[in-house]
Amino acid sequence: MKLTRCVKQITRHPEFQYIDSIQNILRNGSNKNGRNGNTKNIFGMSMEFSLEDNTIPILTTKKLAWKTCLKELFWFINGETNNEILKKNNVNIWNQNASRDFLDSRNLNYEEDDLGPIYGHQWRYFNAKYGSCHDDYSGQGVDQLENIIKSLKDPTEKFSRRLVMSAWNPNQLNEMALPPCHVLTQFSVNNENELSCALYQRSGDIGLGIPFNIASYSFLTHILAKHCDLKAKKFVHFIGDAHIYESHEEALKKQIRNNPFNFPKIYIKNKHDNINHYTKNDIEILNYKHHPNIKMNMIE
Repeated sequence: MKLTRCVKQITRHPEFQYIDSIQNILRNGSNKNGRNGNTKNIFGMSMEFSLEDNTIPILTTKKLAWKTCLKELFWFINGETNNEILKKNNVNIWNQNASRDFLDSRNLNYEEDDLGPIYGHQWRYFNAKYGSCHDDYSGQGVDQLENIIKSLKDPTEKFSRRLVMSAWNPNQLNEMALPPCHVLTQFSVNNENELSCALYQRSGDIGLGIPFNIASYSFLTHILAKHCDLKAKKFVHFIGDAHIYESHEEALKKQIRNNPFNFPKIYIKNKHDNINHYTKNDIEILNYKHHPNIKMNMIE
């Protein structure tokens, strides 16, 4: 008589991809003295996160300020480049790059808190001539995000392999307070009307930036899926220069000792006619269980 052994497959928590990347860079990364400090670097890495069943990959091995992440995303979606709007919403992540000293270091004559034609400008008004954060750019440049939305709502065009949005505009890099790190986004719809997103990021700060980027583009995918009557499928993240700042190493060594919890769920309570009308009040996050916050200083 043959005996068959039943082996239960154990699925590894997807957050271990992030933990593994930290360990890999700490062990094998090249030491670099860069523009803004000493780092350990690896070139070329990727991660993939399921968005099915309303899953949202907000990392759990430390507390992530997901509301701050969401407010910044809506600022991008609305084509904004004025840091004052973020500050009024208690979002301070751009303050260093919007300071007078930093703008002067980039030879930019904008008023303080004007960040130039960064992400939001390129998403909604690609290559429109930039004056200031107070100007009205309606009808100027290319509205990449709206073009993608129109395609996602079209029965044929939603399957296109050209659903690409670029924040990297060589014509305007020198006008930006900071050249974009997350530079190229591609969306894809399968035959089950499931929407996936792939992000190519030229430069990734593993300690602070990457957890925000994972959450932000997963939020964006869920919002676009809701807006276009699709289902969110997955987020794929490609990183070119993945690095850890020397000042973050001890904090990250502490973080990787934490075991992940299940990712939370996202519920988008309302569907609006205009993508600009979504706010954080439309978003509900349920069952976000996490380890305590781990302090890391932001590097300019």
